[in-house]
Amino acid sequence: MNKEVTQVLNYALNKGFQIHPDALKILENVNVKELKHIIKEIVKEKTKQSLFFINQDDLEGFLGIKEDVSLENEHRILSDPTSKITSAEGVNGFNKLFSNRFSKLKQIVSNRPAAKMLKSINSVITTKLDNYVYVCGLLSERNSQRSVTKLKIDDLTGSMEIVVFDKDLQKTANELLIDQFVMLKVKLSKNGGFFTKEIIVPDIPDHFSNRSDTETYAVFLSDLHVGNKFFMEKEFDSFVSWLSNPDPIARKVRFIILAGDVVDGVGVYPNQDKELDCITIEEQLTKLEEVLSKIPKNIKIFIVPGNHDPGRRALPQPAYPEKYNQNLRKHENFFLVGNPAMISLNGVKVLVFHGQSIDDIVKTTPGLSYDNPTKVMRQLLKSRHLSPIYGSQTPIAPEIEDMMVIDEIPDIFHVGHVHVVGFDMYRGVLLLNSGTWQKQTPFQASVGLTPTPGLAVIVNLKTFQVYKQDYRI
Repeated sequence: MNKEVTQVLNYALNKGFQIHPDALKILENVNVKELKHIIKEIVKEKTKQSLFFINQDDLEGFLGIKEDVSLENEHRILSDPTSKITSAEGVNGFNKLFSNRFSKLKQIVSNRPAAKMLKSINSVITTKLDNYVYVCGLLSERNSQRSVTKLKIDDLTGSMEIVVFDKDLQKTANELLIDQFVMLKVKLSKNGGFFTKEIIVPDIPDHFSNRSDTETYAVFLSDLHVGNKFFMEKEFDSFVSWLSNPDPIARKVRFIILAGDVVDGVGVYPNQDKELDCITIEEQLTKLEEVLSKIPKNIKIFIVPGNHDPGRRALPQPAYPEKYNQNLRKHENFFLVGNPAMISLNGVKVLVFHGQSIDDIVKTTPGLSYDNPTKVMRQLLKSRHLSPIYGSQTPIAPEIEDMMVIDEIPDIFHVGHVHVVGFDMYRGVLLLNSGTWQKQTPFQASVGLTPTPGLAVIVNLKTFQVYKQDYRI
């Protein structure tokens, strides 16, 4: 029996209390920093009732580890790329991928009034219509020159160059992401080229979000980087201890969503081995299981991979390969899914994406930065695609189906990767970036990246109120 348990037992006994053996077992196994405070509260309450006996129910109630049957904790995996991944090969594979992307996104805009006037690029070029018409395609080029912006789009029939003269429209044009879907109102100019009067992106409509019927809470985390020397293990253990204490919010947590880079990986960047505590993937996953297994069993944990995690790096990513995840899968409250994934929590649809594509978007889009990740997340929702840019830093696999298209509108959009906490609302969708549990590394310091580590982002699934718990020491 450890020193802290002995102290709280003596405190209770000196107050004239008896301890049931089942309650003693809980005290010996629980990992709670505020144990002395909790025992004092139990003694105080039971003294008021003239009941001088502490049993199992008393401790479970105060520790928040007794299942509250009134709280919903229903989940469904609505989409997971793991079982769908059947990579095609070479040029043929990428042709199928982009054809599927175009078809999916064209279908998304098909209910817009302008879509009724859509023409194929080939028909517009060959017939040389005098009136305005609409065309759509994937943006292959975007260039700003002096007072104009030039765009080039491709559909299944051909390519078209379009000039943007209007200053306000140029601002919209310059925010477009390469390879994203766009619809344009175009007309043939006197000099034989085409110009546009209107730019339409797929975007999401105003959204009335689903809500939980009960005040169940979900915790959104990412980028633990377990196995790295800068992983904040003590701080994370403090968070885990909080989940078992009598805090009224902690008692209602039923879900934890980990949005990738849960372990640090091996060989991800040069000289990574110098920053590792656990030098193999197997050691890192063993450590991860040790860390997560301390979380109360009534909380469901969803694990999505990122670019540091084992398995395929190209998007979409399957769940952890089975050869690595045997011990994790033994836990009934652990759920391993791919990246991206859509998960329903008490009917609330959560789109989880690690966020690798943020790197490409920040580099190519004026006004966006790592310091404000939710602005980048807005661009992803506007484009209805999680990783539109091909051929840059983010590897994309030549899948027959483009599983990065945002077909279904989420209620919560959860992203990690950039190590900076942020949250916002966009057209009824709650945007969350959950930061990191890794202290600033020497590399991050060298490039001026200032993370916001050690923050647990918590959401009331009934009200969508967001809380931040700060565990930085």
